[in-house]
Amino acid sequence: MNADSDAKHSSGPDSTSAAKLATKIRIIEDAEATGETAAAYDFWRAGSGRQQVPGIIKCFGARPDFLLRIIELGNTIHFSEGHLSRRHKEMIATYVSYLNRCPY
Repeated sequence: MNADSDAKHSSGPDSTSAAKLATKIRIIEDAEATGETAAAYDFWRAGSGRQQVPGIIKCFGARPDFLLRIIELGNTIHFSEGHLSRRHKEMIATYVSYLNRCPY
């Protein structure tokens, strides 16, 4: 195998690719969001205190009714205080996403 072939076949989290990962899910960007989707993005922003909506939220933008439920579930399960703080839960989620090479 040559270097180009090795890069294409590498499956570890440290491998890099010049091509952007493609997804079968339609991602609705902020600039495209209207109506209920824009309102759902604003709901997420208000609850998170952040302005940039992450890809994992945008991938549900085609179903704003479902997105609102996902945000509420995430706030309840992932971001409420418990045995682990929100900070620790987010660190774990970030690392797992990295290991899974998750583009969202």
